[in-house]
Amino acid sequence: MIRVVLADDQPLVRAALEMVIAETADVEVVGEAGTGTEAVRLAAELRPDVVVMDIRMPGMDGIEATRLVTADGGPTRVVVLTTFDDDDHVYGALRAGASGFLVKDMALDDILAAVRVVAAGDALIAPSVTRRLISTFAGQAAPAGTPPEADHQRLAAITDREREILTLVGRGLSNTEIAAELVLSIATVKTYMTRLLAKLDARDRVQLVILAYEAGLVSAPR
Repeated sequence: MIRVVLADDQPLVRAALEMVIAETADVEVVGEAGTGTEAVRLAAELRPDVVVMDIRMPGMDGIEATRLVTADGGPTRVVVLTTFDDDDHVYGALRAGASGFLVKDMALDDILAAVRVVAAGDALIAPSVTRRLISTFAGQAAPAGTPPEADHQRLAAITDREREILTLVGRGLSNTEIAAELVLSIATVKTYMTRLLAKLDARDRVQLVILAYEAGLVSAPR
């Protein structure tokens, strides 16, 4: 059973999500929060598999709450809710440790499917979403340039092929697209991805995308 905490200051949003989740056999809502502070407290008390976190909440916002929920490296993963066209904080939420983000006008069934993806340990960063995220936010938040010293040291440990794959990940390509681009099997690409995650101490694909930009491997679109 996937245990979920819903954090949103709009009761109607929480109610709608809870209604959909109540009809499933594999997901349950174990707590609800109307503020970031409440979300952090419930995450610590209940240790849910996933917190669905609104970015814009009174007091502590979803970015800071996400940072605190994921700070201890525990099993709880966070997906943030955003209106996307209005929010300029999605990049910050991903940097804070979120495993991805959901758009509020998504179908409720799609949001539920996304919760399952994140609970399974993957990152909710489909290629089309990656590209839009990069185009809209990454260039503003982390222009390409000299990587921080810690990132530079980590990048020095990867091979030329791994760097090439990291660059393609940063461009938003899926494993299938990377395999086609480099004429590799999908299994081989998955092996490279596993190595990259380990060598770069990255939690998931989201962090690889961010690292690719911060390291200057990919330039933000103008």
